[in-house]
Amino acid sequence: MTTTLQDPAADTAAPPLLAIDGAVATITLRRPGSHNRIEPDDLPVLRGYLRQLDADPAVRVIVFASTGKSFSSGFDLSRLGKAAATGENLFEQFTDEIENARAVTIARLHGPVYGGATDLALACDFRLGVQGMRMFMPASRLGLHYYGHGIRRWVSRLGLGAAKKLFLTSRAIQAEEMLRVGYLDALVAPEALDAELRTWLDELLAVAPIPLVTMKRTLNETARQQYDEAAAQQAHVASLRTRDLHEALAAFAENRAPRFEGH
Repeated sequence: MTTTLQDPAADTAAPPLLAIDGAVATITLRRPGSHNRIEPDDLPVLRGYLRQLDADPAVRVIVFASTGKSFSSGFDLSRLGKAAATGENLFEQFTDEIENARAVTIARLHGPVYGGATDLALACDFRLGVQGMRMFMPASRLGLHYYGHGIRRWVSRLGLGAAKKLFLTSRAIQAEEMLRVGYLDALVAPEALDAELRTWLDELLAVAPIPLVTMKRTLNETARQQYDEAAAQQAHVASLRTRDLHEALAAFAENRAPRFEGH
């Protein structure tokens, strides 16, 4: 059953759309006329969707997608002056919330990704791209020192060398290099993107729900150099007591697929 929370009618400048289909939620950017630029009014909508999905344990995967030729050109640069005046970076908060989302997140990159959208996608757990796409981070070309959590994310995900190259030169790179440096987790022909996404969804939905959440959290904390020994050990011990673990062992012994229930 699919639940749509906004009017899905096609529009060249519409707010982001959330649709829920079973355990999978899809958030779609819908401003193709501006390469899916994210407007200030979009941020409360997007952040509200994430809060809603965090509170819904039935949703196990969130897909970020978009319409038009580009995935996204990022945040509206004309609004940077307001951020400077207030000292509050709502886009940084939004990308942190993507990184810390309870569900696994996937960026479906059907076209080029620029500016702040490169960090939006990098905040996701996985990024699936297509041949012929490219990306670039223009911060240094614009005279902008990028926000700190974004830089930390780039270094932890891609390594210092790749982060320096992309931030300090503002050089555009093509899909093959995006895959090589670890920005992309999969690279396929455009017509194969949805089949590739389906493969990832099937794999993620086939595993036990509890460690999907707890191991993601521990992995992210470790990448940020915030590893919590006590929390990781507690999650490990708790997993040993779940019915899902016993179900997995029984399924293995009986040579069948496990039927996980999330407890």
